[in-house]
Amino acid sequence: MHTEVLRNRKLGKLISIRMLDNGDAATVAALFDRLGPVSRERRFHAAKPRLTSNELVALSRVDENHHVLVAHVDGDPLPAAMARIVRNTHDHRAGELAFEVADVYQGCGIGMQLVERLLADARAAGIVEVEALVQTSNRAALVLLRRVLRTPMVRVDGAETLVAATV
Repeated sequence: MHTEVLRNRKLGKLISIRMLDNGDAATVAALFDRLGPVSRERRFHAAKPRLTSNELVALSRVDENHHVLVAHVDGDPLPAAMARIVRNTHDHRAGELAFEVADVYQGCGIGMQLVERLLADARAAGIVEVEALVQTSNRAALVLLRRVLRTPMVRVDGAETLVAATV
């Protein structure tokens, strides 16, 4: 995927979406720094004051099994959001979805635009089933997933909710 530019109506600005370069830990770290404590806990399912070097390597990995898109808002040099899908090693037609949006841009629709683009890429790569493990308290992420996934299966297990669907 080359850079795709979309208009974001809520912000009234253009959003550039591109694939993360393999090993671009600086972009991953820059977005992590834009997440507040609550956003970090919701994304990583635990208090997360910093990413370890191993986590940075893992989150910046891009290859045939790790597809990561990053979004930038026009006029802002720092990343606004990131979404990734990791192909299941046992079933290459399935993948795990995760995403994060900088606190300043939450509720602006960037996450939805990014995840929709990621799912289109996943379909093109032969992924037909996705799942995401979301904190049950993360209502915004659950609403986003219900909107972009076709008839998702939702299973609540205490503090975590599994959302799965065909794409």
